[in-house]
Amino acid sequence: MARPRPRRRDDRVERKPKKRVSILDSEQITYVDYKDVNLLRRFMSERAKIRARRVTGNDTQQQREIARAIRVAREMALLPYSVRQVTHRSKRRTDRPERDGAPGAAAPTGAEGTEGIEVEIPAEELEVGVDTTTEAEDT
Repeated sequence: MARPRPRRRDDRVERKPKKRVSILDSEQITYVDYKDVNLLRRFMSERAKIRARRVTGNDTQQQREIARAIRVAREMALLPYSVRQVTHRSKRRTDRPERDGAPGAAAPTGAEGTEGIEVEIPAEELEVGVDTTTEAEDT
């Protein structure tokens, strides 16, 4: 059986990641305006999160200006704080047994789980024999 060869540092080639160029630098933008929504959206993810410096290529000062402008634009309702995500949940699996009385089990709501429940109502509360129709409706 062959023994694995020990790895040396020389075997691996150290790759330096390519430095991203900032949008602000490439378009010669010196001032970030909170009203420039199209520019600010380029620094936000689809879920309305501010993208990190390593993703956008901004330097520290540019990232601060972008973040401050996005926060002000959110406050002025020009940009959303978050995007509503509608997820379609699959129907409940029927192969799992019910969790009767288990901690954390949700109580049935609505018409679900109401079969077989008997409720006694006293006769005084039931208005038996009272005719609510008028004679005009009968003819």
